[in-house]
Amino acid sequence: MNARISPKFRPALSRGGRRKAVLAVTVLTGAVMTTGALMPSPVSAARPDPLQKSLNSLVVDDRMPSASASVMDRKGRTRNYTAGVGDLKTGAKVPKDGQVRAASNTKAFTAVVTLQLVAEKKIALDAPVDTYLPGLLRGDGIDGRHITIRQLLQHTSGMPEYLDKGAVLKDPQRYYEPRELLDSALAQKAHFSPGAKWEYSNTNYLVAGLIIQKVTGRPLAEEINRRIVDRIKLRHTYFPTPGNMTIAEPHPNGYHQDTADSPWRDITELDPSWGWAAGAVISTNGDLNRFYTALLKGRLLPPAQLAQMRTTVPAESFGPGVRYGLGLSSTPLSCGGVYWGHGGTIPGYFTLGGVTKDGRAVNIALTALPADGATGQHVQTAVDAALCR
Repeated sequence: MNARISPKFRPALSRGGRRKAVLAVTVLTGAVMTTGALMPSPVSAARPDPLQKSLNSLVVDDRMPSASASVMDRKGRTRNYTAGVGDLKTGAKVPKDGQVRAASNTKAFTAVVTLQLVAEKKIALDAPVDTYLPGLLRGDGIDGRHITIRQLLQHTSGMPEYLDKGAVLKDPQRYYEPRELLDSALAQKAHFSPGAKWEYSNTNYLVAGLIIQKVTGRPLAEEINRRIVDRIKLRHTYFPTPGNMTIAEPHPNGYHQDTADSPWRDITELDPSWGWAAGAVISTNGDLNRFYTALLKGRLLPPAQLAQMRTTVPAESFGPGVRYGLGLSSTPLSCGGVYWGHGGTIPGYFTLGGVTKDGRAVNIALTALPADGATGQHVQTAVDAALCR
């Protein structure tokens, strides 16, 4: 559920799907909404700005059903973009700033709640997991007495991955209890000793979610909604309740292909319980921009905890120069500096973006997982170009 592409998810558009996508881009080229601005002139419509061109290319050349984006400038002014179609069956338009499954952006939300509890002195970052959940983590090389909260949030615990993506795709509407997912990880061997290196694992955030529930005595969803969503008024963001397999507001449908030659499969409705603290949140491009902007401006964490969140280690498997903090990654920009965010992948949706130190923000969403590394790089390039303009 990270924003980089898993080799197990390699969808490619069927010929029929491609014809629909190309037709949609022909219709939607230049379909840009600018908050508080005039409609584009004929010249600007004929020559869409670079981000619109990038989204069009992701649909036509990279064969994505749709692509959308939201950009926020230093003054908080927002511009939303769409390309492709929101429903391959009906040809419906992509909603402007529609909801998508935000996948591993959820990790940033979970990390923020954990760090708020650190600030409240209810959790200690360098305390072992056993302090809060004694005896929970025991397995081959796995011992909760030696894995700290910091190591969970930074993916340096050595915990193996619980996620069986094949099982999720086989039965996407199945409900999973967090402990059931954890048991599948504990049945494996630790990948390395705690603190020895960095390796991305959704299991880390599964455990962090269980700790939040134990410390607060409240469901994780309630804590995320109360402490973050309501606090900074993310009006289109929520943590789904158990059994909720739909997306509440206008949204583009999400798609998946089992093989390169198979038709697109609508996978919009799924039970996100298997993502839980690592990937269940639903949001919009605009709300994700608002979340990361609020976070970087110190509206969600005291300075000490925000500094801890931004203390990073190399995460080169995410890309050259990428570093990972506590539920937050930094990515170098071609124009200098970095942007902060997370991104996410889940069957049907791919999101990538972030915020710069001076308040520029962009988030891009696709409605299928990229078929290869080239498509993912095209999204990364579009994010970089938007933030460097």
